[in-house]
Amino acid sequence: MNKAKFFAVALASALALTSGAAMAAGDAGKGKKVFNKCKACHSTEAGKKKIGPSMFGIVGRKAGTTEGYRFSEAMKASGLTWDEATLDKFLKKPKTLVKKTKMSFAGLKKDSQRADVIAYLNTLK
Repeated sequence: MNKAKFFAVALASALALTSGAAMAAGDAGKGKKVFNKCKACHSTEAGKKKIGPSMFGIVGRKAGTTEGYRFSEAMKASGLTWDEATLDKFLKKPKTLVKKTKMSFAGLKKDSQRADVIAYLNTLK
């Protein structure tokens, strides 16, 4: 019985790691195309804000800290750091993660599109 439990835990761990790798394995080229939905409000150039803040260097940054942009109090107080998992949750449905965010975008429903956009955002350094 212990062997069965061990293998069940090992299998669950392997699946969890595989799904994380799948998210990280998005296609940056496809993500750049999907990002066209975001371009009306977000720039990819460092320091260039639009309606929303620049996405340059977003991966790894603490939420609500881009200089020159006025974030909502909810975003500043969120305590989030924009890693791949947090970006995935936010891009799926922004107002679920940060209820009073100023971002009005409904979200990207497809897992593959979110993974692709995150891969593209990872290139903006």
